[in-house]
Amino acid sequence: MARTTHTVTNQAPPLVGHDVFTTDRVLTEAVERHTAPGLLDEVRDDLSALGRAAGSAQLQEWGAQANDNPPGLRTHDRYGHRIDEVEFHPAWHRLLGKGVAAGLTAAWNRPAGHVRRAAGFVVWTQVEAGNCCPLSMTHAAVPALRADPALAAEWEPRLTSMVYDRELRPAHLKAGVVFGMGMTEKQGGSDVRANTTEARPLAEDGTYGLTGHKWFCSAPMSDGFLVLAQAPGGLTCFLVPRVLADGTRNVFLLQRLKDKLGNRSNASAEVEFDGTWARRVGDEGAGVRTIIGMVAATRLDCVLGSAGLMRQAVAQAVHHATHREAFGGKLLDKPLMRNVLADLALESEAATTLALRLAAAYDDGGEQELAFLRLAVPAAKYWVTKRCSPVAVEAAECLGGNGYVEESGLPRLVRESPLNSVWEGAGNIQALDVLRALRREPQALNAFLVEVGRVRGADHRLDGAMKNLLTEFADLEGIEGRARRVVERMALVLQGALLVQHAPPEVADAFCASRLGGDWGSAFGTLPPSLDLTSIAERARPAV
Repeated sequence: MARTTHTVTNQAPPLVGHDVFTTDRVLTEAVERHTAPGLLDEVRDDLSALGRAAGSAQLQEWGAQANDNPPGLRTHDRYGHRIDEVEFHPAWHRLLGKGVAAGLTAAWNRPAGHVRRAAGFVVWTQVEAGNCCPLSMTHAAVPALRADPALAAEWEPRLTSMVYDRELRPAHLKAGVVFGMGMTEKQGGSDVRANTTEARPLAEDGTYGLTGHKWFCSAPMSDGFLVLAQAPGGLTCFLVPRVLADGTRNVFLLQRLKDKLGNRSNASAEVEFDGTWARRVGDEGAGVRTIIGMVAATRLDCVLGSAGLMRQAVAQAVHHATHREAFGGKLLDKPLMRNVLADLALESEAATTLALRLAAAYDDGGEQELAFLRLAVPAAKYWVTKRCSPVAVEAAECLGGNGYVEESGLPRLVRESPLNSVWEGAGNIQALDVLRALRREPQALNAFLVEVGRVRGADHRLDGAMKNLLTEFADLEGIEGRARRVVERMALVLQGALLVQHAPPEVADAFCASRLGGDWGSAFGTLPPSLDLTSIAERARPAV
């Protein structure tokens, strides 16, 4: 009888066939915390349906297909006519359609809209992060368009629709639209006031012809775009439709698609405008003030996206360690691996808890909460997005060689992980934005201090970190060189305060001991062994 040469044993089963939302204890608790009791059942049901879809083998396969088949640019048709289209794999359209249908562009006019959307965004990022870009841009366009009530009345119902229509047609003929954005230019980057795209007024009031370029244009197959250009009165925000009302295509010349490190399924393009028709949004010269609402919303989505990527990375690592055996027992039961997993779980829980708190502030909409967001969003964007890459890399290492193989899905998470730190203003831009608010908007600092002060006296390490932070605030002269240090501390103090309020005691204790108390090394897996690491790691395990 022939001997078997290949028997597969001691391999973790695929992490599929589970509810990505319901098996995430941190996310479900945050939704319960920030949702009115009368709405909670409805919100949970919606998110659980999305979670089951996200965890299914079918959608995970669609995500892999979209990533493995990047979009392609077609500048001309077979006859030589300029068409400027991007072709996507069918899986991309299926995923984007499901994201729209799940309400990921419909937060602004729904009860608990921002919290339920934020939780959904965290869940959906774990399927394939690329299609989250147009979902984010479409959602974020609403506050910018509200600078012009007439435009908002026309476009907002289309933007918040739960119908995805992929065809390039006039917007008034569509049940739903998606939006993109174009601010960055070659010579300016984040310094958008250096933009050179010119806007010349046309005969019809409020309309302009744009001439210039955009170095990065997100989601170039969208139905409309918010762009910045120099009008006679200064830098101004404009709405550029992809197709004009009469059915003709606007001048929207796609020069090339960016070949990116990650986010492969999504198209980012270089675009030329040459007499491109545009409608002014807000006043001339108020471009930054008009579009800042869109920027703030997309920055929050960067936090949510990073929280989602971290959650998926940690879930994969804990799942692997739960099933894999080495040196006579389960990996999860090995003290050193348990320390690593607990440390990763802390980072993920802190990110998710902070992200959902920010979404809840949007739902509240009060003056105090909006002031809180002014500092908390850029601070969270700075810190949470930066923590994503080390978490993804360490999680991949937990799988050993398996984590370095494409089929595991971890390399895709690793490549995606730096993105949110770069988009919508890289780290220095966020840090400088925080400094600007500290100097000019005392109500924002007051709201931040009220938030973190709710738990004063609850943990001596948190109290010490708050005291040190107040010392930093007392010396704003020459602070620019210390900006990253200050903003990092702000984010950590805020995360610590939220965990002390809402997380299990063992989680809050571990976070304060390591992130605020200094009992932590320079790598994950260096938590004090006296902590309840088993409970922390178990809390992060997706129950499949």
